[in-house]
Amino acid sequence: MATVGVGIDVVDVPRFEIVLGRRPRIVERLFTEGEQRDARGKAERLAARFAAKEAVMKSLSVGAGSVPWKSIEVKRAPSGAPSVMLHGAAAELAATRGADEFHISLTHTAMTAAAFVVASSKDSRAG
Repeated sequence: MATVGVGIDVVDVPRFEIVLGRRPRIVERLFTEGEQRDARGKAERLAARFAAKEAVMKSLSVGAGSVPWKSIEVKRAPSGAPSVMLHGAAAELAATRGADEFHISLTHTAMTAAAFVVASSKDSRAG
C-alpha cells in the first residue's frame, strides 16, 4: 500500500450554521440524501461532512469545487465509523491520481468540525 496524498480541513460550525440559515437549499447542493439523513439536521454533523469533502479534494491535490460536492459521499457504518465513497467526476479524478482507498477521521464540537483523510493505493508503486 502506498500513500497518494493527505488532506485536512476545519470548519467553523457557527459560521457554517449561518450559511445554512441564509441559504437552506445549499444542503441539497452539497450533501447526498444519505449524508443529510445521517447528519439528522445537525449543523456540526453537516460541517464535519463538508470538511471531509474538502479534505478528500486536498488529498487528491485539487482545490474546493474541483469536482461536484455530491460526487464525494461520506457514508456511516452501523458502528458510526465514517468512510468515503466517490462517484462520477470524483471517482475519475481519484483513478487518475492512483487513489483507490480513503481513510477518514471526523470530529466535531458545537464550535468546530474537522476531517483528516489519507488517500492510498493498493499498488505499492503508486504515489
